Amino acid sequence: QVQLVESGGGLVQAGGSLNLSCAASGSILSFNVMGWYRQAPGKQREFVARITSGGTTNYGDPVKGRFTISRDTARNTVYLQMNSLKPEDTGTYYCNGFFSFRNTWGQGTQVTVSS
Repeated sequence: QVQLVESGGGLVQAGGSLNLSCAASGSILSFNVMGWYRQAPGKQREFVARITSGGTTNYGDPVKGRFTISRDTARNTVYLQMNSLKPEDTGTYYCNGFFSFRNTWGQGTQVTVSS
């Protein structure tokens, strides 16, 4: 089973940027869709962005125009470039891979945006 490991989280001031990485232990093209989700304390996990095996991207409304998902198939890594960060972007960010009705999750990386 392919495993996912996130990195790149940290503490940043509002208006700043972070670039998250999700490294897969196998081919990311083995997933139909790879994406990012986030969860703030006391809130449900919410969709952030996804990229299909064909390269189509989608974004959650709160991050449209600020976040960009991309991938490097040679490195088996998916990225999330986050710009113009806001305090409400604070949370644990999880990488997800979906294939054949099965979800694979990473352990998460913490993002904290200070005002």
